[in-house]
Amino acid sequence: MPTAFEVPANELINRLAKHLKENVSEISPPPWSEYAKTGAHKERPPQDPDWWYARCASLLRKIYVHGPVGVSRLRVQYGGNVGRGNSPEHHGRAGGSAIREPLQQLQKAELVAIEGRKGRKLTKQGLTLLNKTSAEVAKGLKARPREAPS
Repeated sequence: MPTAFEVPANELINRLAKHLKENVSEISPPPWSEYAKTGAHKERPPQDPDWWYARCASLLRKIYVHGPVGVSRLRVQYGGNVGRGNSPEHHGRAGGSAIREPLQQLQKAELVAIEGRKGRKLTKQGLTLLNKTSAEVAKGLKARPREAPS
């Protein structure tokens, strides 16, 4: 059975986001999500209206890959370079509430749980969901006809 390591991340996240939007009632974007930026390193809010579900799916995959992980480490991973005009760029962390609130919603949906001081980890339901979705993505990749090399 294929895992999240063996399938393309973007296809897994897209499929998982679609599943979360349609089937998990605990996950819904808060009212501020359509106006807020996701961090100080961004100039504008996300253009995709369903970015909240993609963020939740991406967080599930990150927790699967990196084990128990806290909000602070996730802020660094989702961060980016802050433009400072003519000065050299520096890394800026992502916004905390754009990570913390999706994690709290995933906790309510019982897909993620807190593991002491180590951070959040996947529950059995979350692990099952990721493995099933990975299998669907892998099956979809096998069904696709291969492109001829150029």
